Amino acid sequence: MMRMGVDLGGTKIELVALSEAGKELFRKRIPTPREYKATLDAIEALVNEAESTLGQKGTVGVGIPGVISPFSGLVKNANSTWINGHPLDLDLGARLDREVRVANDANCFAVSEAVDGAAAGKGLVFGVIIGTGCGGGIAINGKVHGGGNGIGGEWGHNPLPWMTPDEFNSTECFCGNKDCIETFISGTGFVRDYKAAGGDAPSGIEIARRMEQGEALATAAFERYIDRLARSLAHMINMLDPDIIVLGGGVSNIEAIYPRLPEALSKYVLGGECRTPVVQNMYGGSSGVRGAAWLW
Repeated sequence: MMRMGVDLGGTKIELVALSEAGKELFRKRIPTPREYKATLDAIEALVNEAESTLGQKGTVGVGIPGVISPFSGLVKNANSTWINGHPLDLDLGARLDREVRVANDANCFAVSEAVDGAAAGKGLVFGVIIGTGCGGGIAINGKVHGGGNGIGGEWGHNPLPWMTPDEFNSTECFCGNKDCIETFISGTGFVRDYKAAGGDAPSGIEIARRMEQGEALATAAFERYIDRLARSLAHMINMLDPDIIVLGGGVSNIEAIYPRLPEALSKYVLGGECRTPVVQNMYGGSSGVRGAAWLW
């Protein structure tokens, strides 16, 4: 069976077709039209092109930066706002004459890494995407755990755990709440904190590079970042106790994170010990689109 996955992002739509064994057969990326009908047209055209090129039909899964509400059947919480309020799975299914499965892009990331990536063989996987924002997804035995409200894994919109007095009531999140995890540990939050301390850098990667060069301001910012990341992950370990945590997104490329986290986690996980592996993803920017394919 051929599986096709579509990653519907704010700036690009990418389709990948995988064989039964997970071998990549076809890949194409196009700009995302910022209008609903045009987005449907674009995905339909990509699917038709892949099937025509390969000479076979396949299943279709789509990862989106939001979720399908289990109550209304409509997309909600998507930062690609033009798809909000529409039954994306049903509309695509009608065009393609087959069932289409749609899941949050962070859940697709978790599924990808659970099926044949950095978490292959693990039962309960928590996938974290740390970039401009901070998403999370849960895969159980290689399948998405969306939850009864469709928001399983959305840890980024819980408050930062064990806040210090200077952290409390210090940030505002786009979701409408204050002090969300996302506002502290996203790449955006890392840069904000560094700038508030008197530094200036375009990305968390650059702050980490300056730390490696011995800059005191960057080193202090990284220490705060690791502590906040550890608190946030410990919060999830105390509730979910996953077999493994896989990091994705731009911040996951900071190599200094991985040797530092184990000790930091043990300070906050219940019982004072923690051996939960926290690893970098295997498929990078391709993990989400591969996970969409593995929704089938």
